[in-house]
Amino acid sequence: MDRRKALKNVAFLLGTALSSSTIGVLFESFTLPEDEKNQVFFSGTDEEILAEFADIIIPTTKLSPGAKAAGVGTFIPMMIRECYPPVMQLAFSSGLKEMESKALKDYNQNFLSLGIDQRQKLVGDLRTETIEKKEPYSFFTIARDLTLLGYFSSEIGCTQAREYLPIPGKYDGNAEYKPGQKAWAT
Repeated sequence: MDRRKALKNVAFLLGTALSSSTIGVLFESFTLPEDEKNQVFFSGTDEEILAEFADIIIPTTKLSPGAKAAGVGTFIPMMIRECYPPVMQLAFSSGLKEMESKALKDYNQNFLSLGIDQRQKLVGDLRTETIEKKEPYSFFTIARDLTLLGYFSSEIGCTQAREYLPIPGKYDGNAEYKPGQKAWAT
């Protein structure tokens, strides 16, 4: 199975957790012409910022590592460059810069220098602004969606955050599900 098909399957399983714009990108089978790919550039610092952002969305818990450990910080830029149309690539890149500017304006520090409480507040503010503005291609929505997609399609997301059977058995529609048990990944 190729990566695009696997990501579509994960997106389908995540259902309404992903926005319609992200689902549209994945289900339209974007095969971007080469001149439309890589309209934006992400530095190593941008990937670090995205990893920290993703770790706010899915933090490390005592039961499983978070999005940063799953490599979502490099997954997000790859997906933006390779799968998203130019208008969404530019909106995402612009939103990332705006988040960094907001950190400097509100806290007089760049995003990576902020404490965890300040980062959480900043990301919460971005979420609220996104809901109020109802923008079709917002940085927050795309980054959140790709965090979920990247995490739950990673080895960590499939094997540690969810229940996993490495060797599938027969289908049992009446399988026992214990209270507090993780959701099935397979």
